[in-house]
Amino acid sequence: MASGSTTKMEWVGRGLSAAASLMFLFSGVMKVIGGPDVAEGMATLGLPVGLVTTFAVIELASVLLYMIPQTAVLGAILLAGYMGGAILTHLRVGDPIIIQIVLGIVVWLGLYLREPRLRELLPLRR
Repeated sequence: MASGSTTKMEWVGRGLSAAASLMFLFSGVMKVIGGPDVAEGMATLGLPVGLVTTFAVIELASVLLYMIPQTAVLGAILLAGYMGGAILTHLRVGDPIIIQIVLGIVVWLGLYLREPRLRELLPLRR
């Protein structure tokens, strides 16, 4: 296949990355908007509501970096760290963590499939 063409695998990666990005964007925007549901969620997790803006900035900045091809790997690293914190926070209060785990996997799988240089750096072996 020509070097300028996009493979099906790259299109699947773009779709997965777009889906993950939309979820993070929605979550970050909801934190910015705030409201009783956000405050209740923070209380349930044992976190001060004053941290909502900080979380929103971290989440939105990380996903924006992830969406830019030149900074996508940095964005994926930051989102993985963010999801690690979310997993720990939910584990601490006894909440299920499957969504956080799946979202973290989708972030990296989407990037892996859409970025040929990453596949060269981390080849899957048979």
